[in-house]
Amino acid sequence: MHKGKKIAVVVPCHNEEKQIGGVVKTMPSFVDKIIIVDDKSKDKTVRVVKDILKKDKKVILIEHKKNQGVGAAIASGYKWARDNNIDIAAVMAGDGQMLGEDLVSILNPVTENRADYSKANRLFSGTAYQKMPKIRYFGNSALTFLTKIASGYWHVVDSQTGFTAINKKMLKLIDWDKMYPRYGMPNDILVRLNVYNAKVTDVPVEPVYNVGERSGIKITKVFFTIPLMLTRMFFWRLKEKYIIRDFHPLVLFYAFGGLSGLISLVLFIRIIYLWPIQGMIPETSFLAWMLCVIASLQFIMFAMWFDMDYNKELKGK
Repeated sequence: MHKGKKIAVVVPCHNEEKQIGGVVKTMPSFVDKIIIVDDKSKDKTVRVVKDILKKDKKVILIEHKKNQGVGAAIASGYKWARDNNIDIAAVMAGDGQMLGEDLVSILNPVTENRADYSKANRLFSGTAYQKMPKIRYFGNSALTFLTKIASGYWHVVDSQTGFTAINKKMLKLIDWDKMYPRYGMPNDILVRLNVYNAKVTDVPVEPVYNVGERSGIKITKVFFTIPLMLTRMFFWRLKEKYIIRDFHPLVLFYAFGGLSGLISLVLFIRIIYLWPIQGMIPETSFLAWMLCVIASLQFIMFAMWFDMDYNKELKGK
């Protein structure tokens, strides 16, 4: 236990036979349960974990019958924690990139009731740019910006980290069967937490690389899938939070901004079409296009400002 709270650590695994033993060995002694979720590994991960089970009674093994993705593995661990009266469930990867000595820092905001959900922030470190692979650094930064818009947590940075802690209340409120099953899970959960007005905080940690980890992320794939998922979840959050559960005029500002943007696109196409035919830019169409672009930007900026103001109390300490 840690500060009177029963702690479980969910460890999603896929082909981590070389790393998983070290992750369990370096787990802090106050951790009550280590929930290892094997996502249909092709190597000897399950065999290694079963050997660990014989020596360490804290370890729980959950085996997926087919590969579902890291998000689904974490969701399976969360459901076990929810159903077994765990107070706080943390997540640490099975590849050794998350240090046991940082776990206390991740847990403290939740154990001290300063936040419902805490997450690591690797980008806060002054060495992040040097330590992280450049394509992942810039990709993470871009997805962080999109996640701010989609989730309403404008203060949150490093949206892609999986090093997190969540309290019992949120474990019970969120429907884990609907969680995004793959690498967009950390983004998805932030959107869902916002709908329940969960307090979220960032905890600065040093990024850890070159410890034998093997990334399963295909950049070309997540470049499209995660932004599409965030777009879908953005509209879901607006519906759930600002229409069904409550009402806020920011949804109208977003709607008018989107409509103005659509009209400006049609006018732009009209200008491009008429320009070579008339030998000049149609003045009326150009002025109407400029007006719609300005109106769209203003509506959307005001909507974002309203969203930021509405959620400012959700910043954990």
